[in-house]
Amino acid sequence: MPNITMTLEEGLLRKARKVAMEKGASLTSLIRDYLVVLVDRDKSRKRQALARLEKLWRTSKAVVGPVRWTREDLHGR
Repeated sequence: MPNITMTLEEGLLRKARKVAMEKGASLTSLIRDYLVVLVDRDKSRKRQALARLEKLWRTSKAVVGPVRWTREDLHGR
């Protein structure tokens, strides 16, 4: 596994080490676990958003007419 280097305020580092010790874990494992949760939560949000968009697409009654504009109309200079 690759290593990373972080810079933390001394007080934060001390408190984080204390939390890790109370949990019987290493600071590295706490950070790794937090990052796993963070990534999984982000994936879940993206899946939920995609599911809502797909549902909207399937249930929408919107009718799109023919295109009556040109690229020049949109990007007139």
